[in-house]
Amino acid sequence: MTAVAPAAPTVPSGAAPRSPADWWRSLRPWAKWLSAAAAALLGINAALAGLATVTGGSGPGGPRSSSYATSGHGMAALADLVADDGHPVRRLRTSLDRAGLDPGGTLVLADAAGGTRAELEALVVFVEGGGRLVVAGEGADRVVDRLTGSGPERGGARATPALPLAPVPEVAGVDRVVSGGVGSFVTDHAGATLPVLWSRRGTLAVVATVGAGRVVALADATPWHNRLLGEADNAAFALAAMGEPGRPVAFAEAPHGYGGGSGFSAVPDEWKWALGTAVAAALAAMWAKGRRLGPAEQLERVLPPPRRAYVDAMASGLVRTRQPAEAMAPLQAAGLRRLARRAGLPPHAGADDLRAAARRAGLPDADVAALFVPAVTDHQVVAAGRALARLEGAET
Repeated sequence: MTAVAPAAPTVPSGAAPRSPADWWRSLRPWAKWLSAAAAALLGINAALAGLATVTGGSGPGGPRSSSYATSGHGMAALADLVADDGHPVRRLRTSLDRAGLDPGGTLVLADAAGGTRAELEALVVFVEGGGRLVVAGEGADRVVDRLTGSGPERGGARATPALPLAPVPEVAGVDRVVSGGVGSFVTDHAGATLPVLWSRRGTLAVVATVGAGRVVALADATPWHNRLLGEADNAAFALAAMGEPGRPVAFAEAPHGYGGGSGFSAVPDEWKWALGTAVAAALAAMWAKGRRLGPAEQLERVLPPPRRAYVDAMASGLVRTRQPAEAMAPLQAAGLRRLARRAGLPPHAGADDLRAAARRAGLPDADVAALFVPAVTDHQVVAAGRALARLEGAET
């Protein structure tokens, strides 16, 4: 038996859809390079964002002095320590002037660079109403100065090891605190605050009573960082600074980049970069393929369709009306007007005069009759058209 090869698939008439390979080959070289670079950048961003999502929290990382951060310079261990000691812990991811601070709790503000004027005013209301503020690191001197009216002067020495200087509850049970960063308060310029942790190079911590509340300020936040919290009496000092057991403790996280936005503002920055790169790549591809200016002029003059096509279209329309007599009436009237004009007759000459003029013009009897009798059959329609054509030819 002879094997019969399968018939080739038929290709429908018209332009076939272009494949991605054809589209890529049609791009200009610079457009290919731009598209490839954008695709590579998009892939890298998406991969990094996906990796961060999948492995988030599995390795050390996070902003400095953040209670979310698990790296050596974060404060995740402090948040866990405070929670284990019986303090309800929460993170504030909005600005302090919108957070609704509870005067019955403790606020931890670490390396926040001082905050805005509205946030400082919110801190004044919070502390004067009975709140406890624990401020550490960068911006601590500015915050204390706003709260007390005369804050300590900041110095550049490393105050370690720091020893208790005054018998206050914030250093109860604390013998020695060590730090790993540069920063201290000048002991002789403590302002309205009371130095409580002191070294020969400077003061590490001060306290102050403001209204019904209390302020604890550390010139350097490193004693409470993950890498040093277990050293010396750093952990004991941290728990004493938070206040009595059971007091709610809130960590300000907005200064560390953790916002409480919704919608597009809640999308991670890595995904925003990936989305922006994808949009840029799509726009570049559209611009590369789009017809921007076009040729200077048409290569060939565009001609109107043939007259025959117009005649065919008119004929098709007249046939669909199924009223040939009404359709041919204007043609017959035009023929009679031409006949009267040729014979010198008035426009409203009688039928007998027009028939006599037609015979003198040499028109056949069938053509003459076609101008007077309503055209119903195909032969009558053709005869009327032929009569008009002969009269037009005679005039020419």
